[in-house]
Amino acid sequence: MSSSGHGHTPAAWTGVIIAFIGFCVSGAFIVLGSVAGFWAGIALILAGAVVGGVMRAAGLGQEPRRSAKPAAAAARPQES
Repeated sequence: MSSSGHGHTPAAWTGVIIAFIGFCVSGAFIVLGSVAGFWAGIALILAGAVVGGVMRAAGLGQEPRRSAKPAAAAARPQES
C-alpha cells in the first residue's frame, strides 16, 4: 500500500493534522462539558477538510492516477 504514494503530499498531511487537532479539542471539551468548545473542535475538523482541499486545488496534492487497464487491454490480442 505504501508504494502507491497515497496521502504523501503537503495537502494531505496538513488537512489530517488540522482535523486531528480538532478531534483532540472536541474530545477534551466533551470531557470538560463545554458545548462551545466541542463545536469549536468540530469547526477545526471541517477546516482541516477545507484547507486540504484548497491546498490540493493549488497543486500541493497528488495528481489523479490514470488507470492503465484500458491501455493494457488494447495491447493484448483478442482471443477467438
